[in-house]
Amino acid sequence: MSSAFHPQFDGQSEVANKIIAMYLRCFTGDRPRQWLQWLPWAEYTYNNAYNSALGDTPFRVVYGRDPPSLRMYDSGEIRVPAVARSLEERDELLADVRLRLEQAHKKMKFHYDKRHRKLSFAVGDWAWLRLRHRMASGIIDTSKGKLRPRFFSPYQVVAVINLVAV
Repeated sequence: MSSAFHPQFDGQSEVANKIIAMYLRCFTGDRPRQWLQWLPWAEYTYNNAYNSALGDTPFRVVYGRDPPSLRMYDSGEIRVPAVARSLEERDELLADVRLRLEQAHKKMKFHYDKRHRKLSFAVGDWAWLRLRHRMASGIIDTSKGKLRPRFFSPYQVVAVINLVAV
């Protein structure tokens, strides 16, 4: 339970708000003032996205089934002009969103690749140990806080388990 106008009180609500805002940014793109028009699409996307806490999609948890699928529109298939126009707009929107997501993916990959360097270790190599969240027993750290050492004296690699575990 959280109080009104204070989503930071509840981390779960804060994450949901952040995700919906991200969807709205993808939908609106260069027309952010039209966000209200795209809110139903953001809700549809959120309700049909896999949620790791639920182990399923929110729609399936609530209704016990998958949502009706969106079918592609072929021009001339629908006789009612308003419905045909709505389906054409939907298909244009989905193509636009797909393009924006691909652009965002390329941009994130570029920034990741700019700073990433591939590391590989072999038995007998020496490596510095970095502990981010907790101290390992056997390593005594007398300092605390910001100024404690980030890396601990070099250790020799005795076994390589896989690419990320040495």
